[in-house]
Amino acid sequence: MKRPVLTLSAVCMAALGSAVGGGTAHAGPDAPCTYTLSPPEVSGDTVSSTAVIAGCGAAAGPYSAVACIQPLVKDSVIQCSQARGADPATISVPYHPGTTYIATGRGCAAWALQPASPPCQILGPFTATL
Repeated sequence: MKRPVLTLSAVCMAALGSAVGGGTAHAGPDAPCTYTLSPPEVSGDTVSSTAVIAGCGAAAGPYSAVACIQPLVKDSVIQCSQARGADPATISVPYHPGTTYIATGRGCAAWALQPASPPCQILGPFTATL
């Protein structure tokens, strides 16, 4: 007699679990602001990339922008620059002809003057051999 009760309990718990936690996953909200990132560009003896705010939705404003460049050479490291508010973030590294550079970044927004509000917009990667 105990066996049917345990089976019925297990079936009820499984049904309850799927009703409560078995929903469909949805993508998170879009970032409240839109940022752009320039591909790696040569200017004189440097290569640079800039992350800049392109616009924000209602009740949102720019919080920060980050631009990064990594030359694809042995022992290279990624270098980044961060800017606050609506200021553009520009990173520059020494130019070496024939080197491949990867530019990445992110832009973060704030809702109604609050600290950074996820999600931040991931920018790039842009790859260029210069």
